[in-house]
Amino acid sequence: MSFPRTDLGGIKVSRLVAGSNWFLGYSHQTVARTNFLTAMQTRRKIADVLCVYLKAGVNLVMGPFSTLFFESLDLAQQRTGRKFHIICTPNLELTAQGLDVSGTAKSFDLCAKAGVRFCWPHTSSVDRLYDGLSRTIRHGPEFCAMIRQRGMIPGLSTHMPEVIVAADRQGLDVCSYVSIYNSAGFLMNVEIDWVQKVIHNARHPVTCIKPMAAGRVMPYVGLPFVWSTLRDCDLVTVGPMTPDEAQECIEISLAALERRPARRQLQSTRSKQSLK
Repeated sequence: MSFPRTDLGGIKVSRLVAGSNWFLGYSHQTVARTNFLTAMQTRRKIADVLCVYLKAGVNLVMGPFSTLFFESLDLAQQRTGRKFHIICTPNLELTAQGLDVSGTAKSFDLCAKAGVRFCWPHTSSVDRLYDGLSRTIRHGPEFCAMIRQRGMIPGLSTHMPEVIVAADRQGLDVCSYVSIYNSAGFLMNVEIDWVQKVIHNARHPVTCIKPMAAGRVMPYVGLPFVWSTLRDCDLVTVGPMTPDEAQECIEISLAALERRPARRQLQSTRSKQSLK
């Protein structure tokens, strides 16, 4: 089985990306929810989820540099005999004067040593470098070159559609942009249709995140929306908590792409007895 592919920097990768936010406690909900997520996780449990992706032909995974996450990746790859291409989203080291080259180099070195293929600096750094007056990404050519020098493929992670437009205007050496995109408009700073326009006009594939608005939108609503409104080259990142959730998200995604009903069991509650 092989999930539909696209091209990132000359490498054929699955359009579905295994996400990691809920593995690492980034709930975008409450402290209580975050504590619940982190208390539940072990290397084995995370690997159980990642194995579902690998067996479905998903060969791309996204996350920050984390010992727990990378050890879980190794375990899943050993179990299945299959490999992930890793998108790592490190922080850039910044000062009031701009890019701290030495600190940023250390961050990139860690990624390269861990076997990262795609190094896409995180929104928390990139968006601070966006210059709205000149419509450029400050130090963009510099940190992209540093990534290339270490044998990795650069990209950008952003929560601002303006960054995608600016990077295209600037001609930055990147293969993709990470962008928030969901039917609820969660964490999006302009209307949903405007974000879609930016994505469709982007020079490179866009890797969308939070398609289910960090748990605020049902998978059967959120996933068909993004798959039906993106280009054939774009990607979607999904980070479920359990193997069953991963399998369900994969099936809903394939059904949306193949324009057929999803083959899945619906949850059963007492209030639905009259519908059977």
